Amino acid sequence: MKYSPTDFLKMATNTAEHFGFKTADSFRKDPLCKNCEVPLSYTPNDEDNKNDSHNGLLTNSVSAFCQENLYALKAPVLLYSLDQKANSDSTAVTFSIFNVQKSIAEAILIQAGRSLMQELGQEDHVVRINSLGDTESSTRYSRELTNFLRKRLDTMPPEARELMKEHPFLALKHLIELEHELAYRSPNPLEYLSDQSRKHFREIVEYLDMTETPYEIDPKMIEHHEYYSDALFSIEPIIKADALVPTISVRGGRYDEFVYRKTRNRIPAAGAVVTFSNSKQPGRMPKAKSVEPVVYVVQLGFGPKVRSLMIINQLKHAGIAVRHDLASDSLSAQLRDAEARGVRYTVIIGQKEFVDQTVILRDMKERNQENVTLDAMIKKLKKQLTVA
Repeated sequence: MKYSPTDFLKMATNTAEHFGFKTADSFRKDPLCKNCEVPLSYTPNDEDNKNDSHNGLLTNSVSAFCQENLYALKAPVLLYSLDQKANSDSTAVTFSIFNVQKSIAEAILIQAGRSLMQELGQEDHVVRINSLGDTESSTRYSRELTNFLRKRLDTMPPEARELMKEHPFLALKHLIELEHELAYRSPNPLEYLSDQSRKHFREIVEYLDMTETPYEIDPKMIEHHEYYSDALFSIEPIIKADALVPTISVRGGRYDEFVYRKTRNRIPAAGAVVTFSNSKQPGRMPKAKSVEPVVYVVQLGFGPKVRSLMIINQLKHAGIAVRHDLASDSLSAQLRDAEARGVRYTVIIGQKEFVDQTVILRDMKERNQENVTLDAMIKKLKKQLTVA
């Protein structure tokens, strides 16, 4: 089924809001955003936009995070924006997550991207992942890559030799684009990860395994060294014979070090850009509909977090809006948040429920709860919300 750019933006807006992302305008209304005592300055320049492989869209998110005082929240910030790519026939939605160091940030980005792709009819797709690691990891890898390429300068194309003068990653990226044999013989960045980066990457792989997501570990997925660090990922449609060229793609990763270099503040940051290619510009930029969810998903532990992501996606397909704080590791904090928001139902997943493949469905008004299967939970919620 063919969708227009406006259709894409409507679906992108609904997906973003469902997974907990908000626009800068929405955040601006939060009183806590006015509590900045010292401005966090950052103005993107042409070089930043060039290093950002998404025509500066992720760079713009960093700029919005700083200029709108969102860093003052000192809490997870899930930000999204709708854009028309400059000098392009593409429309895009940018998802960004700040102040979340853990791998759940990448998991949310991948799940939101996959959910949008599925809604657009791209059921058959594969997630490609890689990691360049933290500063310690990339420094070691860069040293090994430099030694490897210097010994083989005579067999490298002239442009790759020139790029070596700037950075070995740029030379490798060029070799990969040429499908040069040196690219496939070069060192594997995953072999040089620090313990912390290895754990972070392993958790992303575990999330993909647990959600039965088709994926490939691709050590040759490289982005600009001045922008990306640690995890990289893309979601690509699987092209079948005689099929039309896909119109949607997802690419993203973590860029903590970029934010630190630009702001001198240690702010965890990860993002993804979902691009929809079309020959026409959207007729209008849709506005987010104000829907007050009556369901709050509460989780505790890595496995329950992953299961919660899957449940949030199921609720999306069932047309049930939710609230959640997947970055939180405090059960009591999430329950307090649910209480403060006045939601009618909470869906609770702890380790026992994760193992039993069940959830606790709590009626916050009647003050009762029951253990139910996932299917039963969906049916009960749809029935109760229809009656309400």
